[in-house]
Parts: sequence; C-alpha cells; structure tokens
Amino acid sequence: MTASPVPQHESRLLRILQQVGVGLFTLAITLLGLLLVTFIIGRVVPIDPVLSIVGERATEAQIQAVRDRLGLDLPMWQQFWIYVRDAVQGDLGTSIRTGESISSEIARYFPATLELATLGTIFGTLVGVPAGVLAATRPGSIADQIVRVVGLMGYSMPVFWLGLIGLLVFYGQLDWVAGPGRLDPTYDMMMEFTLTSYTGMILIDSALNGAWDVFANAISHIILPAGLLGYVSMAYISRMTRSFMMNELGQEYITTARVKGMPEWRVVWVHAMKNVMVPLITVIALSYAYLLEGSVLTETIFAWPGLGSYITDALFAADMPAVLGGTVVVGVVFVTLNMLSDIIYRLVDPRART
Repeated sequence: MTASPVPQHESRLLRILQQVGVGLFTLAITLLGLLLVTFIIGRVVPIDPVLSIVGERATEAQIQAVRDRLGLDLPMWQQFWIYVRDAVQGDLGTSIRTGESISSEIARYFPATLELATLGTIFGTLVGVPAGVLAATRPGSIADQIVRVVGLMGYSMPVFWLGLIGLLVFYGQLDWVAGPGRLDPTYDMMMEFTLTSYTGMILIDSALNGAWDVFANAISHIILPAGLLGYVSMAYISRMTRSFMMNELGQEYITTARVKGMPEWRVVWVHAMKNVMVPLITVIALSYAYLLEGSVLTETIFAWPGLGSYITDALFAADMPAVLGGTVVVGVVFVTLNMLSDIIYRLVDPRART
C-alpha cells in the first residue's frame, strides 16, 4: 500500500516552516556566539571592573562585596550563563561611568543613530540605484564616467575630512544648514520638557506633536550629516548596481526581449531590475548596517549623540560593560538586518522558495 502524496500547498508550507526553523536556529547560534565573544573580551581586558566601580582606595571588604554582587567569584560557565540570561531579558549590565542601566542608556542614544542612518540609506538608495542603472546602460559614456568618479571619491575621501569641509562650507561660510547637534538649545529644551517623546527620533516625534518649528530645526541639523552618510552609501550602492545591471544586460533573455521589440525602459527597469534587486537587497542591507554602526566619526564631528559616540566615550572612560553592551547591540543589528534581507530575498526571488 503506497502512501498518498502530500498536497502541493502543504508541501510548500512545510518547506517554509523548515526554512523558518533553520533560520531561527542559525540566528540563535549566531547571537550565542556573539555573546560568548563579548563575554570573553570582558574577562581578558586588563581592566578590573571592581576597581573601576569602587576606586583604588576601597577596602578589601568593599571590593569583595562588589565582586560577590557582580558574581565574579562564580565559575566561569556560571558567569556566562548569568550573562546570557540577563542579555536575553534585555539587561546588558550597569555603566561604570554613570551607574545607570546600559540598556536604558542605549535606548536613549540609539534612536539618534537610527534616524541618521535611515535618512542616509534612503538618500544613498534613491540616488545610487538610478545612477548605477544609468552608468550600466551607457558604458563608457560621460554619464558612466561621472558616476564612477563620484563613487570613487566617496570611497577614497576620509569621512571626517568630508564632514569638516561640509561644516566649514555649508555652515561656516554659506550658513545654509545648522551646526553640530540634533537641535538648537532652545528647541532642545522644548523637545525635552514640553513635547511628548514617542520614538526618540526627533523628526518623527516633532511631527507627531505638530511642532513644525522643531521639525524644521531638526531638518537643518540632520541634512548635512545624513547627506554625508548618504553620499558614502550612494558610492557603494551605485557601484554595485552598475556591476549587477551590466551583468544582467548581457544575458540572453535581455537580448530576446529587445529582439521582440520591447521598449528599452521596460527591458531595464522591469526585466533586468527584477533580477538585479535580488543581490541588491543584500547590498542595501549591509550598507544600512554599516551606517548604523560605522558612523562614529560622523557622530563625533557633528556632536551627534548616537550609539557610535556612546561606545567611543565609554571606551575612552574604560567603561567596558558599556562598550560590550554597545557591541552586542551592533551585532544584533547586523544579524537582524541579514535575516530580514534573506526574508525579502526569498519573497523577491521565486527560485529561493523552491
């Protein structure tokens, strides 16, 4: 007696559930490995967290009391288990500098980085993708040369130099934009004491509160650093888009579509772009992740109170729990964006669902 075949829709559902299960397992293993690495780093750095908390003049009894409270006398495996348990619950420890919860501090700083990186990625995508397509459809032309030179400049010029030049020209000389910081002091006080904070991102919160004067001031502050990060992102995205598009335009199905008399815009933006978007999703996600964790210099130059500035200040103050907590958040961001890009990849490309 032969078993009845599984219906096609049930078979597809089983494959989807299997892929989700594998993805979640991989995510859990990756995050566990990340926590293991940060735990080991926190134990091998030549900084005694107890002395950083109590000071060098503390008595032995005070030092031992703090060691007991931190669990530093427990076996190493037990310390790691407590570290993982607390991290899963959202507890990344306590800052040595401020004595506050690292999770709450990161929750205050991260929205500023998220706002800046999101605008930079949007700008880089909206400009970089059309520029890359234009260069790919006209190889060797003046447009192609301009796109390649602009992209090369974005790769070659140091970010801190571009930021300083931008402040000197657009803020110092032309007065087109506001200076460093997220808001002018007056609006900053209004945002802190008068308006309701919903997300921590000033543009969204000021719009939700109907404070359009605060919104305009925030725009004048963010446009230069976001444009700088967007330029760096655009350089990478345009280069990869050009490469992907040129590869697709040389395929046989593109030649067939042209022979059939299909309009060139449809050949490029419908048929070729459908396949280009598959690898381009990963490129954009990686660019976004880079801006979320790699904008330290930009945040420093523009006095932007984001995650990069938080980790840098903690590092200079030898606040290793804060540094490691920020590192964990950065790692979670990378892993999450990779997982989301993989999900979108499977939705865009039917071949990945088989």
